[in-house]
Amino acid sequence: MMYLTIAVLCSVAVSVLLKILRQKKMDIRQTIVAGYPVAFLLTWLLLKPDVGAIHALDSAWGIIIALGILLPSVFIILGRAIEAVGMVATDASQRLSLIIPIIAAFLLFGEVLTGTRVLGLVLGFLALGALVYRPQQTDTPKQKKYTPLWLFGVWTGYGIIDILFKQVAKQGTAFPLTLFVSFGVAGLLLLVYLLVTRVRWQADALVAGLLLGALNMGNIYAYIRAHQMLSDSPSIVFTGMNVGVIAVATLIGVGAFKERLNRINLVGLLLAVCCVGVLFLA
Repeated sequence: MMYLTIAVLCSVAVSVLLKILRQKKMDIRQTIVAGYPVAFLLTWLLLKPDVGAIHALDSAWGIIIALGILLPSVFIILGRAIEAVGMVATDASQRLSLIIPIIAAFLLFGEVLTGTRVLGLVLGFLALGALVYRPQQTDTPKQKKYTPLWLFGVWTGYGIIDILFKQVAKQGTAFPLTLFVSFGVAGLLLLVYLLVTRVRWQADALVAGLLLGALNMGNIYAYIRAHQMLSDSPSIVFTGMNVGVIAVATLIGVGAFKERLNRINLVGLLLAVCCVGVLFLA
């Protein structure tokens, strides 16, 4: 349970860090690019990828490049969503991304869609709609226009990343090596982009990246270890991670950052928890 707790706390801490950075008007892109060398190094030290097997990535490079583009892009979208609607709704949307691989499995990979899964998908979409909802009087026209887009970006981005990792795994590529190479590609592509656009570097944003990289890798490593330690009880890990993140993010968002949740948002959080439980049972 210790690893599961660490995974939950690291995941929420990423959102907290991004929220603080947005409040301080820092360039999150620089924080993200500085975080990848840390994540790259920690992947090497903790997961020990078999670099000698890199030749086995031949058929997976397209997927890895897609991950290299999506991983930093989703982090940027995550920061924008946190700024627009807060970390409570954003983290819940991120957890609800688990319904996208289920839809893909049905539409693209020929898996049977059971009644329980249909119920889970319906609950998930209802939860997203409730989380996005904002009364007219609380948002500026600009915020109201882009709020659904940022949450939709978080939801779809993390869902697609999950599908890509699953497809790489099916091709026989070890997860540590895939993660190792994907981090390298992501960091390199984002660095090239920032250099081409001649960004004005911010020392504080770069230093924050060291923490972001450690938290991101801490979340991944602790989640993997939790699955290994509780191999006979995957339900505890799956449900504990998703519901735990939603619960802790809600406590911190409302308690520390004074985020406001209307009644429909609260219903959305409840539906999100129900969605996680139903989809696991499916």
